[in-house]
Amino acid sequence: MAGHSKWANIQHRKGRQDALRSKLFSKLSKEITVAAKMGDPDPDKNPRLRLAVKEAKSQSVPKDVIDRAIKKSQIGDGDDYEEIRYEGYGPGGVAVIVEAMTDNRNRTASNVRSTFSKHGGNLGETGSVGFMFDRKGEVTYGAEVGDADTVMMAAIEAGAEDVESAEDGHVILCADTDLNEVATALEAELGESESTKLIWKPTTTTELDLEGMQKLMKLLDSLEDDDDVQNVTANFEASDAVMEAL
Repeated sequence: MAGHSKWANIQHRKGRQDALRSKLFSKLSKEITVAAKMGDPDPDKNPRLRLAVKEAKSQSVPKDVIDRAIKKSQIGDGDDYEEIRYEGYGPGGVAVIVEAMTDNRNRTASNVRSTFSKHGGNLGETGSVGFMFDRKGEVTYGAEVGDADTVMMAAIEAGAEDVESAEDGHVILCADTDLNEVATALEAELGESESTKLIWKPTTTTELDLEGMQKLMKLLDSLEDDDDVQNVTANFEASDAVMEAL
């Protein structure tokens, strides 16, 4: 999962988390509103909403912000949002998937296209890079919940597909359609997760040197800063030395 997990680590290391906090709250709130609009406003009866609320809580979104986002769905907010996926190539031929939620398709497409062009990338057709990723459910836990064997057993019992354990924690992967059930079973066994969400897991990666990574980070940062963009995933690979030098 080089591209996905390292991108998260880079964001954290660069201290972007605080700078992105209000933007992150806004994106999580938008997902909650749309999820509630598409199904039942009760998270217990709406798996997508339940996962959205769970992810928001894991990112320390206050309860009143979550409640307000759900209420918005009942007064017609979120009616105009549509979900769009953009695919393209960044510097060094790295595959990039951009997931957006927008009330103005033309504005978002124009912004995403110009961002790719400005940072040495090319926006492609839908499907142009999607074949290099698998859609998966991802549940993450801190190292304190148990050792690798404990988490592996819990994951197997929960119906997960794979576990990646490291010093700083555990990443549990499952089929995208099983995420709600797997997350619920894991919660009963291991407690509250740090994060529960759908991801794009690279099946093939492109290795970059320091210069390539610096160029790619500028593209990914700019895409992340767009208010219409919910998630950005790239299939890059980089050595530990390059990661440390960023």
